[in-house]
Amino acid sequence: MNEVVGRDDLLLVTLDTLRHDVAAELAADGRLPNLARHLPGGAWEKRHAPGSFTYASHQAMFAGFLPTPAAPGPHPRLFAARFAGSETTAGRTYVFDTPDLVSGLAAAGYRTVCVGGVGFFNKQGALGDVLPGMFQESHWEPAFGVASPTSFEAQVERAEQVVAALPAEQRLFLFLNVSALHQPNWFHLPGATREAGDSRATHAAALQYVDRHIGRLFRAMSSRRRCFAIVCSDHGTTYGDDGYTGHRLGHEAVWTVPYAHFFLEPSA
Repeated sequence: MNEVVGRDDLLLVTLDTLRHDVAAELAADGRLPNLARHLPGGAWEKRHAPGSFTYASHQAMFAGFLPTPAAPGPHPRLFAARFAGSETTAGRTYVFDTPDLVSGLAAAGYRTVCVGGVGFFNKQGALGDVLPGMFQESHWEPAFGVASPTSFEAQVERAEQVVAALPAEQRLFLFLNVSALHQPNWFHLPGATREAGDSRATHAAALQYVDRHIGRLFRAMSSRRRCFAIVCSDHGTTYGDDGYTGHRLGHEAVWTVPYAHFFLEPSA
C-alpha cells in the first residue's frame, strides 16, 4: 500500500448491511456479472465485520480496521494508524500519523469525498454529521437514502460529478456508502409488497440492483488513472434467522461479511 497511496486513486464502497451468504450465492450463480468480473477468482472473500452496525463498523474501518479474514491470524492490514505494539501493522501496511485514515489520506494530498447513504451519513443531526464530517467534501440527499428505490443510481451520478470536477492531477479518495441493501428493500423484488416486508429474497434483489449500476462507478473511478478499490459490507443482518431480525446483535449472519479488493485499470 505504500506504493499505491500517492500513485493511484482510492475507492471504498461499503454495501451497507449485505450478508455474506447472500453475496456468495449470487456470485456463484452468475447473478452478479459486473461485480464478479472484478472479484479475485470471481468470488467474495469471507471476513468478519469490525462492528455489528453501521456507526461502530465505519468508525473502525476509518481507523484502518477493515473486515478481518475469517481464519486464524494475525492478518496484516492495508492501512493502520501509527500505534506502538500493533501486531497487524507490517512493512506493506500504509501507516498514517493522524487519528483516522481519511485525514491521513488528506495529509498525503488526496481529495477526500464521502457520498453517504444510510442515516448515519445524512448530516441531519449531530450524530449524522460525525462520519461525513471526517471528509473534506461530503454529499447526502434523500434520493441517496434507504427509502429511495433508485438510491444507488443517484449516488453513482453524484460520484461521476465529483470525479469530473477534479483537476486531472488531483488524487481522489472516494467513499460511497450504499444504502440499497438496508431495510426497506422489498421494492427491489418484482411482486413484493410493503405489507409482506423485507426478506432474504428482497435483500438479494437489492444486491442485483446494485450490480446493474456499479459498472458506472467503476468506470468513473478508473477514468483518470488506476484505482485501488475496496468493496465490502460493514455488517450483515438477520431475517428471522434463529428468531432474530435486524442487526446490532451477535449473530453469524451479522458478523460474517463479503469483502474484496482489486485494481481498476484506466478506462476499465
